[in-house]
Amino acid sequence: MLCCANPQKTATLIFTNGRFFTSDTTQLEVTAVAIENDRIVYVGNDEGAIAYKGKNTRMVNLQGAFAMSGLIEGHGHFSSLGHSLRNLNLMNTTSFAQIRDLVSEKIKNTTPNTWIEGRGWHQEKWTKPAGVTVNGYPYHNDISAVSPNNPVVLYHASGHALLANAKAMELAGISAETPNPQGGRIVRDAAGRALGVFEENAMDLIDQPFTKWKNQRSEAERISEFDTIVGYATRECLRRGITSFQDAGSSWWEIEQYQRLAQAGSFGTRLWAMIAQPRMSDLGKIKDFPKLNLGNNFFTVRAVKAYFDGALGSYGAWLLEPYSDKPDSYGQNTTPLDTIAAIAAACRDQNLQYCVHAIGDRGNREILNVFEKTGMKPDSRWRVEHAQHIDPADQPRFKQLGVIASMQAIHCTSDAPFVVKRLGETRARTGAYAWRSLLNSGAHISNGTDTPVEDVNPFPCLFASVTRQYRPSEPPFYPEQAMTRQEALLSYTIWNAYAAFEEKDKGSLAVGKLADIVILDRNILSCNPLLIPQTKVIATIVGGKTVYGGI
Repeated sequence: MLCCANPQKTATLIFTNGRFFTSDTTQLEVTAVAIENDRIVYVGNDEGAIAYKGKNTRMVNLQGAFAMSGLIEGHGHFSSLGHSLRNLNLMNTTSFAQIRDLVSEKIKNTTPNTWIEGRGWHQEKWTKPAGVTVNGYPYHNDISAVSPNNPVVLYHASGHALLANAKAMELAGISAETPNPQGGRIVRDAAGRALGVFEENAMDLIDQPFTKWKNQRSEAERISEFDTIVGYATRECLRRGITSFQDAGSSWWEIEQYQRLAQAGSFGTRLWAMIAQPRMSDLGKIKDFPKLNLGNNFFTVRAVKAYFDGALGSYGAWLLEPYSDKPDSYGQNTTPLDTIAAIAAACRDQNLQYCVHAIGDRGNREILNVFEKTGMKPDSRWRVEHAQHIDPADQPRFKQLGVIASMQAIHCTSDAPFVVKRLGETRARTGAYAWRSLLNSGAHISNGTDTPVEDVNPFPCLFASVTRQYRPSEPPFYPEQAMTRQEALLSYTIWNAYAAFEEKDKGSLAVGKLADIVILDRNILSCNPLLIPQTKVIATIVGGKTVYGGI
């Protein structure tokens, strides 16, 4: 099958004898792709591609390998991913004792008064008891004992809670009289003693002295460190086949740095960013946006991010009914509704996408109400980030309002061990991670990992999408809500591109689009589904250039 043959063009790179999944529903599977510089000029069969061969064309015979459009991370935190690769990574810890030992080891090479940072712990995933706990949270004592002179801050995997040691709490001025801030909780025991765990907006109490310490560095030192962590994040993305990354909230300063790097041609993966929730006093700054396709299509800012509630694992998701395992709590509304509405109006007037974090069923309902009342423009493609727990009555509203459900399949299976405990069986079955219900209603969804909350590796996430399992040995979580394999691949390519207004340039292999391609060691559409998480990237191509692996 030939597609848009134009022999007057000469390709710089031609792939033949491949098994390409194009994510283009008009031509889903082909054998060859021809590229001129950074754009695709032909998609079809080998004979048609070879017509574009010139004397300097590089020819690559894929020998039947599976290839597809470059993967797009639909919701992650780019700089935080870089930080997580440098700091203590607690994602795979299975006990509080392990965490204590990692901190103890870190202390050996850390000067006194230097802050120690880590992320990734989750009390629901520990296989060994943590001693006396409150709501499953441990006391800080073990960490404080091994680090009496260094403040320690260890962020929960969800990013919606942290554990601080005694030194960090001392620097933050935490006492028995410190009140809970609005939208946050200092976790205390029955005697009123602080455990060292801070949820939602209470995290700011620890973040303030931590940020003050970090800001003692010169601007040159900050920039140098930022460039380093961008390098870490970029390399990790490219080795995982991620050619584009949708960043779910960057500060004004980070956006300046990304723009600098893009214009210098220093990006390896394409970045699309949301402005992190602006203060009301800073809302006027959004008039300088959007900024589109900077650095030859490597950086775009066209959205604003806001937080409306917390995470389920830390009892922060805002629910219509109380938590089944904490009946005195409905979760946390972290940003007042009038603030959410004011940002919505500003985004509408500036023609920016509005992307609001909402996890609980009440959080989702209230955000849909705000979107509807704001009078969002047709095809605004406003997004609910996570959309994890949606009351069945609200599920059809995503299609009706044109709101994108920006979901992360890996959250479903990672959270599965505690979802029923938190919500009860009925709410979990009818409203938790309801991909099939949303798709059947005609809603647009997107997919990703929320890295570093989860590993940025897309293949366990794709596995979760089609099996609703975290590991092959574990039972599926309400498998009736699963995606097909084709839908899963679309959710990581063209659906994510659509969710960012980028479907004309990326997300599928089609003539005129950017030549972003990933070559894999197995055919995800036909291999044993239990083997999907083990998929390896043979090569990653961005703009017609091989940036990872070898071909």
